[in-house]
Amino acid sequence: MSLISTKEMLLNAQIKGYAVPAFNIHNLETIQVVLEAANDLQSPVILAATPSTVKYADRNYLLAIIEKASELNNIPVAFHLDHHENVEDIKEIIKLGCKSVMIDASKYEFKKNIEIVKDVVDFAHKYGATVEAELGKLGGVEDDLEVDEKDAFLTDPLEACEFVKLTGVDSLAVAIGTAHGLYKSEPKLDFDRLEKIKEVVDIPLVLHGASGVPYDFVQNAIKKGICKVNIATELKIPFSNAIKKYFNENPEASDPRQYLIPAKKAMYDVVAEKIKMCKSENKAYDYSCNL
Repeated sequence: MSLISTKEMLLNAQIKGYAVPAFNIHNLETIQVVLEAANDLQSPVILAATPSTVKYADRNYLLAIIEKASELNNIPVAFHLDHHENVEDIKEIIKLGCKSVMIDASKYEFKKNIEIVKDVVDFAHKYGATVEAELGKLGGVEDDLEVDEKDAFLTDPLEACEFVKLTGVDSLAVAIGTAHGLYKSEPKLDFDRLEKIKEVVDIPLVLHGASGVPYDFVQNAIKKGICKVNIATELKIPFSNAIKKYFNENPEASDPRQYLIPAKKAMYDVVAEKIKMCKSENKAYDYSCNL
């Protein structure tokens, strides 16, 4: 299948009561793992890349790899820019063929956030790309993004309603108590706030910072309107731990084709678990008539 935007993906999920998992990838191996698990479980999937991943892997290589990988797998695949802040970079990558982007202007005050997001929306829609934005601010660390807990704040439902109307954005990442990275204690999610946002916003809602959030919390959030769930940190840890373990057991090893095999297996297990958590397994068929 060819790369698609996230529009149909998230609308299908919204109608049928599941969420599409968005997994942060970094290189060929992580792309292979995510798509293998998604293909085995017949789940639609979003491959998400932060600015640092795009810089590390190079946008041209990344798009070429993902486009070819998508052709080789009979499931809906979207390539998505995650937490990108540079508007001109976003526009250039859209021109290269990316169909799904997140413009994160949440660090700005409300009106400035709207202004920046609307600019990206107007541009992206001309190229058939969909846009996600964030209202509210998650704490924690993800790649180069770091927000102190004291600077984090939750999404206001009335502001969310106005924000969606004025920007024309396709999906909205909401802050309801999750954070980037791993949690020091069990997170407290504001499900009442999520319900209020869902009452006044009709576009798909996105949950960031899902790594380490209890299974039942995520599924409750899906019941209350979340259609896309982002997972990053929980993938990196088993991947790197498996490599460390391999070298501890094989200190003279040097062949990446060998030490990356257990890393991919460890990551595969987490991807499969998260697909089931999102209830997106066997949902690839939903798109077969449209792709």
